[in-house]
Amino acid sequence: MNSEPPEEGNAFWAQKSALEQRYQVILDRVTPHATERWVVTGVALLIYFMRVFFAQGWYIVTYALGIYLLNLFLAFLQPKFDPSLEMDMAADAVEEGPTLPMRSDEEFRPFVRRLPEFKFWHSATRAIVIAFGCTLFRFFDIPVFWPILLIYFCILFTITMKRQIRHMIKYRYIPFNIGKKSYGKGSFK
Repeated sequence: MNSEPPEEGNAFWAQKSALEQRYQVILDRVTPHATERWVVTGVALLIYFMRVFFAQGWYIVTYALGIYLLNLFLAFLQPKFDPSLEMDMAADAVEEGPTLPMRSDEEFRPFVRRLPEFKFWHSATRAIVIAFGCTLFRFFDIPVFWPILLIYFCILFTITMKRQIRHMIKYRYIPFNIGKKSYGKGSFK
């Protein structure tokens, strides 16, 4: 029998695997609790902003966090299959000649997000924690004139959201289920 102790490399990978499994168990437990997850993320973001405000620094880190969160939000709002690309492909198919119909125009197609809600939450929370970690090191505190960054971010946010809302209106998709019918007891009478 071989009773040699495990090598250092194997012990490292075993510990890494055990930590990943624990992390996955935690993620699996919080998955159904969407409201609580977002409240914790909002509190973490508030704590991060308080840290930046009172420390009077790390504006570049905050700007990068804002750009990343905006990018995540846009991916959350966009459909997985872009209707503008589908319309372009349909127009190309018409130019090539008649084809058999593949689907009905009246067909129900649910909204499938490009970035699911859980991945959005997980990426946003991880980014906030990493940004908070960056505020612990002076190396990341690059001196900049923060009002310029704030104005630029607000302009970028406005232009991007305006374009996204126009796209949503043009292709008639709503990424939220506000106002949709729900059927309860006795609604089938």
